[in-house]
Amino acid sequence: MAPFSHIAVLGAGAWGTALALAALGAGRKTTLWVREDGLKPHLAQGQPLVICAKGIEKDSGKLVTEMLAESLPDAALAILSGPSFARDVARGLPTAVTVAAKGDLASRLQASLGSAAFRPYASDDLTGVALGGAAKNVYAIACGVVEGMGLGENARAALLARSFAELSRLGEHLGARRETLMGLSGLGDLVLTATSPSSRNFSFGIELGRGRTVAELSAPGRPLAEGVATAPALVARARAGKVELPIAEAMADLLSGALPLEQAVIRLMSRKLTVE
Repeated sequence: MAPFSHIAVLGAGAWGTALALAALGAGRKTTLWVREDGLKPHLAQGQPLVICAKGIEKDSGKLVTEMLAESLPDAALAILSGPSFARDVARGLPTAVTVAAKGDLASRLQASLGSAAFRPYASDDLTGVALGGAAKNVYAIACGVVEGMGLGENARAALLARSFAELSRLGEHLGARRETLMGLSGLGDLVLTATSPSSRNFSFGIELGRGRTVAELSAPGRPLAEGVATAPALVARARAGKVELPIAEAMADLLSGALPLEQAVIRLMSRKLTVE
């Protein structure tokens, strides 16, 4: 599959800069644009557009792929996600991600971005890739809370496993493939984000578990923890489909102030016993 000769990255933050460096490393002519309004008039019919952001729209609960499909219906949509800290990508350290698109676009993007240090795996499951990238931030906060409260490694492992079970349930409801969620953009990204001190969301959860408040941790100048805004949107999307997400629900209530820290653990541990 012939690679694209020119890659444009919209957004010159840490992740955008890292992706631009990855594209350069793959031998592509690369343009890095600071984010700005007015993109739609500049897109040609069928222009490939790769979403590299992770999240859920707060008001509607829509995935980033769903939002972009509505706002830019003429673009050829793709999404790139996976266990990838911008710092490591920028340094040229080995990284593997998933790039999803319909038809042969995923393979072409794979050929365009792949290098010795940056390995994209092709998929056509845009929903699974988008969901995994968004939900993992919520569960990373939860795992950080367990760490901050000093509840032990058994508790953190159990929470991580049950978090993946929740992600899988919602993914099945939305039409995502299980193998996608078992892969880099699902389980892989969840493990990285929910276990590493370099993760903003995991670190946020640690401080929350140690008694800091959401207001303190969200003050101007503090690192952004995307899971704070994602938690209620994820829960709302799940409830609309009658999918139970007890961990995400506890996090949403904890982050909103509706549930005290100690009660969050009690609520989860006192749920009715069930099969795995």
